[in-house]
Amino acid sequence: MAIILLVLVIAGASASYIVPPGHRGVLVTLGKVTPGFRQEGFGFKTPFVTTVVPISIRQRTAEMNAAVISKDLQEVRTKLKVLYRIPENSTVQIYQQFKGDPFLSLIQPRVDEAIKEVTKEHTAQQIVQERASIKQRTLESAQIKIGNMLTLVDVVLEDISLSANLEAAIERKMVQEQEANKAVFEQQKAQIDAQISVIRARGEAESINIRGEALAKSPELIDLEIVSKWNGRTPRVVGGDAGGAQMLLPLSPPPPVTTNALAKKTEVTQ
Repeated sequence: MAIILLVLVIAGASASYIVPPGHRGVLVTLGKVTPGFRQEGFGFKTPFVTTVVPISIRQRTAEMNAAVISKDLQEVRTKLKVLYRIPENSTVQIYQQFKGDPFLSLIQPRVDEAIKEVTKEHTAQQIVQERASIKQRTLESAQIKIGNMLTLVDVVLEDISLSANLEAAIERKMVQEQEANKAVFEQQKAQIDAQISVIRARGEAESINIRGEALAKSPELIDLEIVSKWNGRTPRVVGGDAGGAQMLLPLSPPPPVTTNALAKKTEVTQ
């Protein structure tokens, strides 16, 4: 009786399965894969002859290194982080066609190929400076190569390593370009300042010519100029033929009378 009960318990356990959250189940019966996947949760299967293999459909992250050759034949070492996941509709196909982690057999070779194709069109300096563009083009190319079997979410270009001599050469070139741009800016500024000076001088010359012509046509404008510049003080000395506005020419005031001078003047008067 105990043996029969044990057999029933084992048979009942073998006739059921549980697919964990974030997974899909692939049914294998006597070595043959059943089309279609099983959703997460509890279910029943043929006891003893059928097994359920759980396949994760969660997003995964894997790191990889890729050594590439630039357009100017320089070796550049890159470190990438790849984000990917298995679509639930591809779980059965992935289990049948790829052994182990699909990243090693399907994703890594395609990403490596894609980044090498992109970087060979750029110099080492451009690879460093145009990092975002290199990353985006690598992602798009790898997604096309992988197709719909896997979902390549993103490719992160974490690090770009150059040789010490190449880094020093690129730094010197960048400094030279900055100095050249500064020289061009200063030259343009000097040209603009010279043009402004010419325009200002031309404007002053035209203003003088206009005022000269106006004075020649109307001499009374001279008196008007004198009045406009008068400081409000009547001059002490006026020429014999001075008159009108000419009497308003300001002269320096007489020196102040000191106390000693005033005392001497009083004594002389007495």
